[in-house]
Amino acid sequence: MDTPRSRTTRSPVQLAALVIGVVFLVAGVLGFIPGITTDYGDLRFAGHGSGAHLLGVFQVSILHNIVHLLFGVAGVLLARSWSGARNFLIAGGAIYLLLWIYGMLVGHDSPANFVPLNAADNWLHLGLAAVMLALGLVLGRRPVTTSGH
Repeated sequence: MDTPRSRTTRSPVQLAALVIGVVFLVAGVLGFIPGITTDYGDLRFAGHGSGAHLLGVFQVSILHNIVHLLFGVAGVLLARSWSGARNFLIAGGAIYLLLWIYGMLVGHDSPANFVPLNAADNWLHLGLAAVMLALGLVLGRRPVTTSGH
């Protein structure tokens, strides 16, 4: 006897938001793991004085890792609906674009560099902005329906 399968189908924009959300969650967790985060003993809550680096490249702090975790949770939750996924990708992309601009304008040793950000973070943020905005805008277009006339 066949039983109906409960299958959740996701649109491409929902799948993209879910994948990006999971990537943010993984990055946030990895930022708290010694070894994967080098100079872990230099991890600070915030500020340019945090000397820890995710994968030995990206400067991180506790605040930075928490932001990644929050973005991840938002992506996973908002991926449950088409509009939520689209909004996550576009708004998140815009936020990362602003963060890239901020990182380019603020000196790495400046007290205003509270996240903290280094050159690798800045270019990663530009890439994230481009990918998230492109996915949100391209995959988030409403399908065109025809009436069949």
